Parts: sequence; structure tokens; C-alpha cells
Amino acid sequence: MGTASTAIDDIAGERRQLLNVAYRLLGSLAEAEDAVQEAYARWYALPHGRREEIVSPGAWLSTVTGRICLDVLGSARARRERYVGAWLPEPLPDRTEWDRGRGADHTDPADQMVLDESVTMAFLVVLESMTPAERVAFVLHDVFRYPFAEIADVLGRTSAACKQLAASARRRVRAAGTPVTGAGQAEAVRHVKEAWETKNVAALVGLLDPAAVMTADGGGLVGTALRPIEGGALIAQYMVAIADKAPGLELLERSVNGAPGLVAQRGGAVMTVASFEIVDGRITRIWVVRNPEKLRPWLGAEA
Repeated sequence: MGTASTAIDDIAGERRQLLNVAYRLLGSLAEAEDAVQEAYARWYALPHGRREEIVSPGAWLSTVTGRICLDVLGSARARRERYVGAWLPEPLPDRTEWDRGRGADHTDPADQMVLDESVTMAFLVVLESMTPAERVAFVLHDVFRYPFAEIADVLGRTSAACKQLAASARRRVRAAGTPVTGAGQAEAVRHVKEAWETKNVAALVGLLDPAAVMTADGGGLVGTALRPIEGGALIAQYMVAIADKAPGLELLERSVNGAPGLVAQRGGAVMTVASFEIVDGRITRIWVVRNPEKLRPWLGAEA
């Protein structure tokens, strides 16, 4: 009985790792949770004898989760072509924000996410530019250090082919550059908040790169720019116009996917989450998520 209980505990203990892998592969916490649940459903659907034959249940679950994510990525492109406006990954709150106002026994997928450089919005957007096979090979190998032999089982390709896929993905990451993080980003975000609150167009233009791009995701559920806004001056004007149209909106400096960002709320409800990319002291990219379905992890986070 004790051995069986230990085995069940071991299987359940894999969930955190699987969820972290799936979120980086899919860019959606909801889809990641579905993928992990499906992997566990397949595990428990196996005949008892078959489960006993599997030497490493964790490796089995990882392989199955990877295959499920690969299938989801393959169909995601077609679904996103029908998506209203731009599609952005789901932003995640910092654990300290997430835990506020929640009971000690409260559990949620976001509670189990490890927030590091591999989940910043800038990094996830680069992952979106990869083919599904490149993304799987790169995330599993370069982020989670899975051996190529295991990745080959996920992708149904040779280890050599998987190495080539990871190398191709690595070139995409290098080409995207390395944005500033940490104190430099926090200071820039604070200046954006101050300029936005005072509706100071000139100050905003000074903070933005002339070629900056703002991309917003409303999913067709809330009003927002359907196409990216290009140019620092146009972005600054748009931000001030939004401030004029949204009285009572409060801006808060918050960690978004492990990096300094801004959260806009009204009456305590989170309406918008913004992430930033900063290069050479200026903001080059702003990602604004307004789709309420993607803000579910923030429900209660600003309590």
C-alpha cells in the first residue's frame, strides 16, 4: 500500500514541472493546464500492467505532454488567423501578488509557475516566431535541459534533426537581441507611468524609441487597437488619448511575467496588463493584454 501511495505522490509531483514546460511551449496558462490534465488522463487510462512496465513515469508524462503541446501548436496557427486583432501570450502575475487575498489552501496553475527570463513577454513573443518543432526542441533542450534523445521521442525525429531545430531556434533568439531587465527596466517603466498619468506627450516620446511598436490584444472582447501602432510619437499620442477616455483608471507598477510592467485597474478590477522591452535605454516594444479571458490569473491578484 505504501509503495502504491508513494508512486501516486511521485506522479502528482511531476505536475509543476509539466505545467512550466507546457506554458512556455504554448504561451497560454489555460492551454498548458489542459495539456497537462490530458497527459495525466492518458496515464491513468493505461492498464495497470502497462503503467508498471514504465521505468520513468515522469519521463513518460513529459513526452506525452510535449506531444500534446506540439499538436496544439500545430492547430494554433489556424485558430490565431481567426483571432480578432493581435494574439499575445497570457501575462502572469508575480507569486507575491498572486497570493494576496487568497487562502493558504488555495491552489491554481499560476501558483506553480516559475517566473524567470524564459517567461518574459519578449522571450515568449520570440518563441511565437518559431515553427512548432523549433519551439519544442528549443524549449525542452535550452530551457529545461532535456536530452535530444528524449526530444526525439516527442517530435518523432532523429536526435540530429532535433539538434538542428534547436540551433535554428537559437539563431532566432539571438537575432531578436537581449533587452534590458532588472533595475534599468523598472526605472524606465516608472517614468512611463509618471508620464502617462500626467498626460505628458513630450516625456513619453522621450522614453520611446522612434521606431517603437505597441501591440494590443483584446481578443475582440474589449476595445483596443486591432493593429500594432508603430512609432514613438504615435504611441505617445495614443496613450494620452486612452487616458482621456478612461477616467478613474489607476496605474500600478507590478511584476509581469517576472519583469517590471504596468497594470491598469478600475475599481480594484484589472483591466489591462502591459509588458515592455527596453534597448539602449529606450522602450522599443510594448505588449498590452486587455482580453479578459487572458487576465484570469490576475483576478484577486490586486486585492
